Amino acid sequence: MRNLHTGVVVGKQISQAFYGKPHDKSYYLGCSTGGRQGFKSAQDFPEDFDGIVAGAPAFAFNNLTSWSGHFYRLTGPPGSATFLSQALWVQVHIDVLKQCDTLDGYADGVIEDPLQCNYDPSGLICPNGTTNSTTCLTPVQANTVKAIFQPLLNDHGDLVYPRQEPGAEVILAVVLANGIPFPYTADWFRYAIYNDPTWDPTKINGTDYDNAARINPFNIQTWEGDLSAVQKRGAKILHWHGGADYIISTENSPRYYKHVESTMGLSPAQLDAFYRFFIVSGTGHCGGGDGAHAVGQSAAETNSLEPGQNVLMAMVDWVEKGSAPETLIGTKWVNDTKALGVEFQRAHCKFPKKNMYKGVGDPDVVGSWECVDP
Repeated sequence: MRNLHTGVVVGKQISQAFYGKPHDKSYYLGCSTGGRQGFKSAQDFPEDFDGIVAGAPAFAFNNLTSWSGHFYRLTGPPGSATFLSQALWVQVHIDVLKQCDTLDGYADGVIEDPLQCNYDPSGLICPNGTTNSTTCLTPVQANTVKAIFQPLLNDHGDLVYPRQEPGAEVILAVVLANGIPFPYTADWFRYAIYNDPTWDPTKINGTDYDNAARINPFNIQTWEGDLSAVQKRGAKILHWHGGADYIISTENSPRYYKHVESTMGLSPAQLDAFYRFFIVSGTGHCGGGDGAHAVGQSAAETNSLEPGQNVLMAMVDWVEKGSAPETLIGTKWVNDTKALGVEFQRAHCKFPKKNMYKGVGDPDVVGSWECVDP
């Protein structure tokens, strides 16, 4: 993080030397680790940027890394009684949609608000003790699924990290629930926490979770709830997270939003002045997915430069014109190919509101949906 801050300071000096005048505004755009770095700037270097766009931030970093490593404990290696094949995870996904897709009033394969989905895999348990199926679960496998959709707690019952949100399970099966210890977790504990290359990631446990949180190298946790320095200088934060993230649980972002709310003693209406958060439904890690995932977060995920459809331009509009975003319009292209045209669009709601189908009108257009209070 020090190099980013130093780069900003030096970059501003170079800009002034080159143009002969100070810069007007400075902006930040990043996702994942980049999202965490955006919040690190807000928390520790609030003078660096006038506007920060932080997507799917990897904050609560030590706890996130513990969480990423705990999936192996739940699944075991391929062939274990607790392990689910990718084919079985597809069946789980179909069942998740069966239970939760219509919570927003319309069945389209996209869960608008995964926070409202309380999935129960019991209905997928095989009849008559069937085993080795690709269409149903053993009771042991059903328990694995239930555990994955539960928060991670330490040995004292304290929260380490929120649950995996339902809806992202198909790719989760490839990345985190694949029966292989997560390499980032292994390296983090071996070389940053314990300085012991022999540490065994297959045996990660509650003591490891607590040690990582306690040691917290260089305060990489990035979990400060006081953003008053950003607020006082008039800077802005636009925080977004894909609703089907399979790397960093979507549920950690509203947890941080509420952490800021309680730390600063501000209501959502008061936070709106400088900090706004959006869940971009059906979107994977920083992009892609079954939802309207193109919100301008990268060149490949840009449908328009209009502020209503572009997170960076929305931030510029907010900082320079005082026009704060109420929604982020996302686009889903046909076959995820921009040249084939728009399949549907959706206006993603400012948290804590959620998107609901009005019950009439073309569900592929923004106007057939509305943001409602939870």
